[in-house]
Amino acid sequence: MGAEGLRISEQVVIPEEDLSWTAARSSGPGGQNVNKVSSKVELRFDLVHTTALPEEVKGRLRLLAGRRLDKEGRLVVVSQATRDQQRNLEDARAKLCALVLASLEEPKPRTATRPSRGARRRRLEDKRRQGEKKRARGKAGDDC
Repeated sequence: MGAEGLRISEQVVIPEEDLSWTAARSSGPGGQNVNKVSSKVELRFDLVHTTALPEEVKGRLRLLAGRRLDKEGRLVVVSQATRDQQRNLEDARAKLCALVLASLEEPKPRTATRPSRGARRRRLEDKRRQGEKKRARGKAGDDC
């Protein structure tokens, strides 16, 4: 954990004030240890109030986050992969970093295309063949 925050890329750093985390008892590995030690980590990123990301990136991140957003608009990332709280915190920070990185990429605009003449011909030919196959499945002597 750096004092400067979570470095996403050269240009993007999430300040430490926008991040908070809590520890709880984990249901993951650890045997009897899970009943005694709080190793599960919930990392919260204040998506609504952060100034580290532009609005269009926040919008894409909201879509990527899905159900991981809470009522206050914070992104909640949970990690309980290991028995160690510190490693789970690092894992949660890595998951958050991956999500933000994915939202930084602008989606390419879709260019409308049309199927070629040959593709349309093949599709119609396949449909005709399929129809003939199904028509041939009728019972013997069954005239529709």
